[in-house]
Amino acid sequence: MTPAEIFPKRFSIGPIRIQPATVLAPMAGVTDTVFRQFIRDQGGCGLMMTEFTSSHGVVASTRGGKASRTVKKYLCFEERERPISAQLFGSDPVVLGEAARICEDLGFDIVDINFGCPVKKVVTCNGGSGLLRDLPLVERILRTVRAAIRIPLTCKFRAGWNDRELVMVRMGQLAEECGLAAVALHPRTREQGYAGTADWTRIAALKASVRMPVIGNGDILTPEDAVRMVRETGCDAVMIGRAASSNPWIFRQIAQYLEHGAYDQPTEAMRYQTMRRYFEMLVERETPDAIGKMKQFTTYFTHGVRNGAKLRSSIYHATDAAEVLGRVDEFFTVELAA
Repeated sequence: MTPAEIFPKRFSIGPIRIQPATVLAPMAGVTDTVFRQFIRDQGGCGLMMTEFTSSHGVVASTRGGKASRTVKKYLCFEERERPISAQLFGSDPVVLGEAARICEDLGFDIVDINFGCPVKKVVTCNGGSGLLRDLPLVERILRTVRAAIRIPLTCKFRAGWNDRELVMVRMGQLAEECGLAAVALHPRTREQGYAGTADWTRIAALKASVRMPVIGNGDILTPEDAVRMVRETGCDAVMIGRAASSNPWIFRQIAQYLEHGAYDQPTEAMRYQTMRRYFEMLVERETPDAIGKMKQFTTYFTHGVRNGAKLRSSIYHATDAAEVLGRVDEFFTVELAA
C-alpha cells in the first residue's frame, strides 16, 4: 500500500471535521497563538491545540468580569487558527467544568483535559499524569466537564505512571463511557518522562479497545514515521509536538509525502526566511518577552543549520528584538554566500 492509502485523509471529533488528520500537540512555552499561526502558515496541520492551561487560573482570571493574564496569555486565538482545542489541566472536577465553560464561551471548537504532563510541579498538585493513579477521580472529572459544555470534549494521557501500572486501555474506555469524542495517547509512562522510545504497541492496544477516534503521539520525527505509526497502530490521526518546534515544515512534508511519495528538505534560504518570519510575527503582535522567545526558538530553528552554534551564541548576547533580527540577517548573508 502507498502512504496515501495507509494514512487517513481526515477524521472527526464530534461534529468538528479535521483535515488533514494531523494535530499540533500542546506544548508549554511553545504553542501560543503566534506559533500556532506560524504553523498554520506552513500548511498541512489539521488541528491546533493551546498550551496546557491551569483550570484554576482560568476560573480566577474571569471572576468579576475582568479577563486576566491567564486568559490573555494562554487562551487568545485568531479565527484562522481553527479548528482549535483549548487544553486544561487540574484535579478539581468543579473547577475544570467551570474553566471548560469559559473556553466554550471564548469560542473554542474543542476542550481537552491533560492527563499526561510529567512535570513534577504539576504532578505534585495531582494534575497531568499524576491523575493516572486515581481513575475514580478521572471519571468524576470527565463526567463533570462533559456535562458542563456542549462542544466536544477530549483528553490526552500517558500510558500509565510506570511500566507496572499501565492504564491506557482503561483510560480510553472511561473516556468513551463518559461521552468524550476522541482521545490522544503518548505511550511513554510518567516515570519515563521523555527518555527511551515511545512504545507504539500501546497505541494499538488502546485503539483496539475503543470505538472513538484515537490520536497517536510520540517519536514522530519524519513523514515516514507518521505513516508507520498509522500502519502499526491503526490510529485515526497523528499528533506531533517537539519535532514541530525544530522542523515547522513537518506537517507540510507529511502532506507532500502522501501526495507525491517524497517531500522537500528545507534549504538554508528556507530556514532563514522561516526564522525571520517567526521573529517578525513576535514583534508585530507585541509578544511579551519577544526577545526571550527569539532566543528560545533560535535553539530549535538552528538544528541542522551549518555553523548554527555561532548564530545561537550571537543571539544569546543580543539585548533587543531589532538586534536579533540584524544578527539573523548578518549570519545568513554570510552562510548563503558561502
